[in-house]
Amino acid sequence: MPFYIKNADIDITTHGSDWLWAVFSVMLLSAIGILVWGHVARPLGERAFHELAAALCFTASIAYFAMASDLGDVPIVVEFIRGGSLGQNWVQVGVENPTRAIWYARYIDWTITTPMLLLELLLCTGLPLSQVFSVIFADLLMIETGLIGALVASRYKWGFYAFGCAAQLYIWWMLLVPGRRSAQHIGSDFAKSYTMSNIFLTTVWLVYPVIWGVADGGNVITPDSEMIAYGVLDLLAKPVFSVIHLMSLSKLDYARLGMSSGKVSDGAHQTLLNEKMGPNSVGATPRPSTTVGSPTATTHGDGAGFHQHGAAAAV
Repeated sequence: MPFYIKNADIDITTHGSDWLWAVFSVMLLSAIGILVWGHVARPLGERAFHELAAALCFTASIAYFAMASDLGDVPIVVEFIRGGSLGQNWVQVGVENPTRAIWYARYIDWTITTPMLLLELLLCTGLPLSQVFSVIFADLLMIETGLIGALVASRYKWGFYAFGCAAQLYIWWMLLVPGRRSAQHIGSDFAKSYTMSNIFLTTVWLVYPVIWGVADGGNVITPDSEMIAYGVLDLLAKPVFSVIHLMSLSKLDYARLGMSSGKVSDGAHQTLLNEKMGPNSVGATPRPSTTVGSPTATTHGDGAGFHQHGAAAAV
């Protein structure tokens, strides 16, 4: 016997679905475009930021595919019955406790993509790993408390909302204070790139809890309006932010972040290989950096000068 969940009374219309299909298309095309961009613009060991951006856009496209198909939601009784289609119409036809569609597919998307967005920023700072982990934890706490709050029909949902807002405040503080300070130790060019991207992302993120409060929380706006609002925010926070961030990093040397390659035999890690195999080993010359214009970068991507001022990453 198939398992069936009744559709919510307060749900998206075909107009909302059409908008979701449009966002799905933009997310998917953005993922493909950013992935191709990374393969064209950067050698194999320097595609981490492009691949992070492509992965988060691709993940978001799957979530929007589900929501556009009217899948990935569950009906939850609303705490506040508003006028018209937001509850009162259903009460008039005999529905005592109208339900609203809560889109858990969106929260699954955010659980995967928001840590990747933060990594795009944090990898440019040289923050200690312990602080990076704390920011990622706070991010996951923020998303999961938002989901739990949305699934709660009573006023206790606002307690979970408060926990999520507190976690977001911690993320903002870490990005705006320790993160910016640490990025300055790497160089003024990285600090400028980080500051611009950070201000853009944190400003966009400021609006998310407001939409939660008038949608999943307060049932003030229709699900179609909710989809438009979240769709615009997701487009700004994912493909638009990623393009801005990648462009700001396009002329910077990743070797100064200690991450120009994932292999010990390549790029910034060549020195370690030379120490182990000796100066006469084959291929002991580091490959040239592909970046230009960096005020502190050396001719080769050897990571010289990385964290000269004591900002070396530590657990």
